[in-house]
Amino acid sequence: MTRFIFSLHIIYFILLINLSQLKAQSIVRNETNEYVQISMKLLGAIKNKENYTPYIVQMKELSLDKLAKSLDTDNKTKAFWINVYNAYVQIILMENPSLFDERSEFFKADQINIGGEMMSFDFIEHGIIRGSKVKLSLGFLKDPFAGEIEKEFRVSETDGRIHFALNCGARSCPHIAIYSAVNLDEELDTIAKQFLERTTIYDRSENVVNVTVLFSWFRGDFTERGGVLGVLKSYNIIPEGAEPNVNYKEYDWTLDLGNFTDLKP
Repeated sequence: MTRFIFSLHIIYFILLINLSQLKAQSIVRNETNEYVQISMKLLGAIKNKENYTPYIVQMKELSLDKLAKSLDTDNKTKAFWINVYNAYVQIILMENPSLFDERSEFFKADQINIGGEMMSFDFIEHGIIRGSKVKLSLGFLKDPFAGEIEKEFRVSETDGRIHFALNCGARSCPHIAIYSAVNLDEELDTIAKQFLERTTIYDRSENVVNVTVLFSWFRGDFTERGGVLGVLKSYNIIPEGAEPNVNYKEYDWTLDLGNFTDLKP
């Protein structure tokens, strides 16, 4: 009887793995851009603890010219580079967690090979995904000295929701999801709502809302969405008529890898 129950547990575990892989394959099949597909497969392999080396090789061998021409919308650009950013944080820190001890150097170091070009996490986040925003300007200044590759790839409009999608390896970071270009708006809204519901504490009696400090660090990125309160109201985190005082929570930089989630509306 014990052996039978054990066998059932093994079969159940195998079925769960197969279902997870089938779901990942289905998501990728819905994506029409071949480069976004590669980024999705890379991150999916990491999530499922599969061999991701072939996708690393593909990333190195990409033609930057073809990649830039193919990522011809902001949604394609964001989906590809968010997946790349999240994937390489996991890969590099799984191999050498001590790099996170010097976080500033970790994010500035050119250690990601895309199309033969060595790139940093800062370059991908602030240069490409945020559209050449100066890192320490709270989201209000655009870099006038952006290089040619940055200009070629960067988005045209900054989207504050990306801060709820990028995972830098810390405990306070958003969970990791796999993004497509074809459904990116819905996916970013889903991850934003998940993250804000998990991290926001609204005290109606004290008229105070405690929120992620990401809102403070990148406040200029949220102005188009009505700032902190506008974003919280848009996701029904606080009532429409509420005007609470805002407190920013301390960020927990403890290294915490492997925090994947599914994009369930």
